[in-house]
Amino acid sequence: MKTIIAAALALGTMSTAAFAQQPAAPAEQPTATAPAATAASGADATMVGPGITMGTAATMPLKTVEIKDTDLVTSNLVGLNIYNKQNEEVGEISDVVIGDGKSVIGVIASVGGFLGMGASYVVIDPASMALADDNGTWKAYVDTNKDDLSKAPKFDYDKLKK
Repeated sequence: MKTIIAAALALGTMSTAAFAQQPAAPAEQPTATAPAATAASGADATMVGPGITMGTAATMPLKTVEIKDTDLVTSNLVGLNIYNKQNEEVGEISDVVIGDGKSVIGVIASVGGFLGMGASYVVIDPASMALADDNGTWKAYVDTNKDDLSKAPKFDYDKLKK
């Protein structure tokens, strides 16, 4: 019984000290190549670190970001033609996938079809794609041909959770 009481007192003392501490200074933000850290809370894992928080409330005060002329926004990516090494058009960027609100994990490409009819979608790993400014026109490049890209696993927008 004395052990239980001593443990309860020790726990109570430690939790009071933890509440009295000042929050630590924010750590330097990890680079884009560093994986996002996770913190387990019960059965749910909550992402912490740079990026959009998945939830109904922001977890920090508003911060603004200054972008550079060399940065790309998704509105400039969507609709971009995708070319292969032979400079043949093999598809078009239709969408960008952001995983857990942290980073781009996929680029949805429209392949096949004619004038928007009969096209299918595939999700390309961004690491297998290059972007370049070709005399004022942005282009995306992949190492494949139109047939192989058309045979890649299909993505169906209708199966996305609403």
